[in-house]
Amino acid sequence: MKSLIKLFPRQGIIINLLLLLALATLIIGVTAPLLTLEKMYFFENTISLFSTITSLFAQKEWFLFIVIALFSLCVPVIKIASLVLILNLEYDKGSFLDKTLHVIELIGKWSMLDVFVVALLLVSVKLGVLAKVDVHYGLTVFAASVLLTMALSFWIHRLSLKRD
Repeated sequence: MKSLIKLFPRQGIIINLLLLLALATLIIGVTAPLLTLEKMYFFENTISLFSTITSLFAQKEWFLFIVIALFSLCVPVIKIASLVLILNLEYDKGSFLDKTLHVIELIGKWSMLDVFVVALLLVSVKLGVLAKVDVHYGLTVFAASVLLTMALSFWIHRLSLKRD
């Protein structure tokens, strides 16, 4: 059986480029500033996802460290890498890559983006009058990466259905 990129060469090239873009936006979104907390007009702290993860590790907050690192770093990277393999390698129906594609399609609907946004809202509501929260471009880039990856997994899933 041929790979998806051999069956759909133009779409395959576009998807590969967009997967590269999704990886780049993920890296930027994780390292770029997400928000700035200004506490009582004197103290200011700019937070990125990476700085949050390293801070949780340093403070030995293991549960939060594992959850945020797993769902904000590991799962997106694994998802993008899996989509690259699914698009470019030959595989049969019922194979590991085929099952992986169906799992990605199922869990894509439950991405961590909405959980992450809710967490940011909770932080800003909890701080209330004690602090001012300014959102930065990192949040937009991270959200773009998640949405782009979700759209690409849907696109690849549709191509795999056309192949069959």
